Amino acid sequence: MSVMFMAKLAKPLMGTARVVINSIHIKGDLLLSPILDGEAVLYSFESTPEVRIGVAFGSGGSQAGPGTELPGVSTWLVKLLTETIAKTMVEPRRLCFSLPPVDLKKQAVGGVLSVTVVSASNLGKKGASNELGNQQSLSGSTASGIADNRVVHAFVEVEVGNLMRKTDTSEGPNPTWNSTFNMVLHGETGVVKFLLYELDSGGVKFNYLTSCEIKVKYVLDGSTIFWAIGHNSGVVARHAENCGKEVGMVVPFEDNTGELTVSLVLKEWQFAGGSVTVSNSLSNGLRSSLDGSPKLQPRTGSTLRVKVVEGRALAVNSKSGKCDPYVKLQYGKALYRTKTLSRTAQPVWNDKFEFDEIAGGEYLKIKCYNLDTFSDDSIGSARVNLEGLLDGASRDVWVPLEKVDSGEIRLEIERIQNDQNDNLKRSSSKVEAGWIELVIIEARDLVAADLRGTSDPYVRVHYGNNKKRTKVIYKTLAPQWNQTFEFAETGEPLILHVKDHNAVLPTASIGNCTVEYSMLSPNEPADKWIPLQGVRSGEIHVKIVRRVMDSGKKTSLETDVSALGKGHKISAQVSQSIHDLCDIHHCLYVCVDEHPLKLLTDEGQPEEMRGLS
Repeated sequence: MSVMFMAKLAKPLMGTARVVINSIHIKGDLLLSPILDGEAVLYSFESTPEVRIGVAFGSGGSQAGPGTELPGVSTWLVKLLTETIAKTMVEPRRLCFSLPPVDLKKQAVGGVLSVTVVSASNLGKKGASNELGNQQSLSGSTASGIADNRVVHAFVEVEVGNLMRKTDTSEGPNPTWNSTFNMVLHGETGVVKFLLYELDSGGVKFNYLTSCEIKVKYVLDGSTIFWAIGHNSGVVARHAENCGKEVGMVVPFEDNTGELTVSLVLKEWQFAGGSVTVSNSLSNGLRSSLDGSPKLQPRTGSTLRVKVVEGRALAVNSKSGKCDPYVKLQYGKALYRTKTLSRTAQPVWNDKFEFDEIAGGEYLKIKCYNLDTFSDDSIGSARVNLEGLLDGASRDVWVPLEKVDSGEIRLEIERIQNDQNDNLKRSSSKVEAGWIELVIIEARDLVAADLRGTSDPYVRVHYGNNKKRTKVIYKTLAPQWNQTFEFAETGEPLILHVKDHNAVLPTASIGNCTVEYSMLSPNEPADKWIPLQGVRSGEIHVKIVRRVMDSGKKTSLETDVSALGKGHKISAQVSQSIHDLCDIHHCLYVCVDEHPLKLLTDEGQPEEMRGLS
């Protein structure tokens, strides 16, 4: 068997090259361990196996394997594969192969796991200073295991990938925590690591003591297997037949320096085919209205509505103690951000955004920031799998933030299937008699573009090839415009660019946003505050209406245009007559069908026409 892939060449070489793996040779003693009464098998190498890889290299259009050997690349691949095998499937680390009686033909792409760290026992029974070696502590100092057979204050850090949570500190050789965390799995398997730390006598530094881990795997019959290394390299394994079932495990720490008691509940599995298996009760931090239907759902022509509701237990700035949080959402190439809230670790945003659904399992990426004077601090990130959503259903979920000790963001996510027939009818009505009425009302919390700490803001409106702008409001970060613009609706994006006016230098951008209007009902106004993108703060207040006139009626624009055309013809004759009689160069008032009309004065300014008495 040969494996061919394309490699991008680094400078000074240019372009790409074909790399072919002609052979992979792995030699070692494989150990098989049946568990759970033969429902699964754990497998591993007794020692690090011998690995050889044959690699060849070439370029060009021929499909035949190139003949140039690459010993350097081969050596690198051998080292990479050997290290990977040693970390995952060399004793006592093992992988699991399940033997389910039923195959539901569903591919798990993610899940939500509730982890409760209950207690630890017999800590410090075996000194581990030599075995553990020098390891880096959280504070940057080194640690040498459980010294003097005693633990003063200890806590456990739980890790799943980049997601980390830690318990409170508990005292004694048998500490109790009873701390529960919601963790996110990305894929059908996951590793939950438990790292034990000790707080030193000064209460400042944290010293690493020992660790253990539990592995999780989705089984094709819809169940879940949990397993860990037991005493004397044995196995501790549990089987949950369905989501929501609580599983208790007692797992020894490395080098038998104590035991950890935990409780695990797999709350939800999410699948690539558009279905979700959930537990019967998801009231604590995770609520979902999805049913467990395994039906495949169409994945095109849908809209995802995401509401960033609130946050809790967000990290604060270590120096100032403040938290001015905002959230950025990225889905594909679309990027949005919420407004910034001041001085709160429990923010409530209630900001809504819409995304066109992307096929292929695209994640919704979340990044939370704390606004700062010079550079904003990251206070966590997360990925949300959106593949389990059905049409018309919604999810209300607390998403734990990764790469931080605490923090969760609550999202409400809804998937809507757009009706193509309605869209065609709507688009045709747009062409015949539809227009957009946009009122730019005000803005707030704009960034200061001038040295004096203010801005001279105005707004440029881009709608297809149409470009309009508001007046300039000088020396303010909270301008009020109250200007109305109208555009014949074409379905193109409506984009607002907020600029800082400068008489000498080029204008500076102080944010932009896109005004969504396609989902609005005809003739029903929407009043909204929209966060500005590309800047640290700022929102703009607009009101937008999709105007659609009734059949047989003319729009106000058409009426004005026809009336103006008739008025100009009459005004030209009357203006000339009166100009001959008296040398007056002001606007003239003429009554046409008892309606006031607008004319231009000699100076080119619009004036209203009224009936002559």
